Amino acid sequence: MLENKLGITDSTELVRAEEKISKQKTIEMFEIGFLDKLEPRAYESLAVIHKYLFDDIYDFAGKLCKVNMSKGNF
Repeated sequence: MLENKLGITDSTELVRAEEKISKQKTIEMFEIGFLDKLEPRAYESLAVIHKYLFDDIYDFAGKLCKVNMSKGNF
């Protein structure tokens, strides 16, 4: 189970929350032209996108991972 800002301890509940929040954030990104400001194919752009999508859920959003982040058998 990944530590999260939402205090969720059930993996199924976390997956649902992650999906709902990240989908809402994706819509916002397109509506405000967020992606237009980023350099295509740059790692820094991917990190910014990851932070935008998952910052409400995880402290590590947008940062390089130094721990195993696999979920289940994946």
